[in-house]
Amino acid sequence: MKNLKTSLPLLVLLPLVLIIVLSLNKPAPSDFERGIIEIGVIVEDFEKSYDFYVNVLGMTKTGGFDVDGEFGKRSGLSDGVPFKVAILKLKDNDQATQWKIMSFDKKAKHPYPKFIQDDTGVQYVTIFVKSMKPFVERIKKHHVKFLGETPTKLDEKRQFVLIQDPDGTFIELIGPE
Repeated sequence: MKNLKTSLPLLVLLPLVLIIVLSLNKPAPSDFERGIIEIGVIVEDFEKSYDFYVNVLGMTKTGGFDVDGEFGKRSGLSDGVPFKVAILKLKDNDQATQWKIMSFDKKAKHPYPKFIQDDTGVQYVTIFVKSMKPFVERIKKHHVKFLGETPTKLDEKRQFVLIQDPDGTFIELIGPE
């Protein structure tokens, strides 16, 4: 009977402690509506870049929109210059990142990078793939240059490929052979 009296408070306290510990591990509420980032990329040559992203990387066009000059100016996106945006995704679903390409038919003011340290800003993106084989085939078919000594093994199961888009953004592909 004495053991029951001493263990009873412990039996009551244990669930209470467990509830407190579990509530402390709960993630903080997020200020974000979605867990993805939509990325806008200004390209020199729209057709060349569109061809690269769709036919080499295999992205899908899922939409697009026009920004008129008045909204461009009012929003601060452009100085009244209208533009068109094509929305590309790796997968056509609501949770996929949007890669939005647009062009103003202007040459880049920065040099074409040879390595990621050559400029500031976004220099590369990483794409995880189910199989490297179709990507390597499309890269070769479209005469896109492999950089470094890629494809190269990361570990026993995965390969790493590094290429650049027409504007010099580095694209890392990671996945099994």
